[in-house]
Amino acid sequence: MVLPSTYADSNCSLARALEVVGERWTLLIVRDAFYGVRRFGDFATQLGIPRAVLTARLKLLVREGVLTRDESAGTVEYVLTDKGVALWPIVRSLITWGDEFYSPAGVRRAMRHDADGAPLDPDGRCTECGTLVAVPDIRMEPGPGYEPTGKELDPVSAVINTPRRLLDPITTAPSRS
Repeated sequence: MVLPSTYADSNCSLARALEVVGERWTLLIVRDAFYGVRRFGDFATQLGIPRAVLTARLKLLVREGVLTRDESAGTVEYVLTDKGVALWPIVRSLITWGDEFYSPAGVRRAMRHDADGAPLDPDGRCTECGTLVAVPDIRMEPGPGYEPTGKELDPVSAVINTPRRLLDPITTAPSRS
């Protein structure tokens, strides 16, 4: 039995969602957008993704309303929309799952409530105050399972690997977009 190449006409919400975020690289692009990556060249450098693939994925994410393409700062930047930010529980869950099953040394990037510094539980609640922490109030920092990859000299990686709030734009020297 031959499977269809797309599920756009499917009556299944999961299948239709996978049409948007299910391609290889797409969730990594979204993850990096949460980390503050905004420029084409920075996505390409950080992910090591072929430029043609990155172009296609960014166009899809913009067309589907997950990202916006902002040219107002004199450079092209890709910014998560509200629809894109709504993907955070999925991204967070996949990170947590990956840490549990594929990171024997422990959590690679710890998530904390920026207001009080307490860790977040797997559901995104602050372990100190019990608040379900909104994405802009989450601080990501290297965790006990963090292992340098050798990319730390790259300015984007250097910023990502320091304690910082999600969605805060990474500001590095302008890159080609």
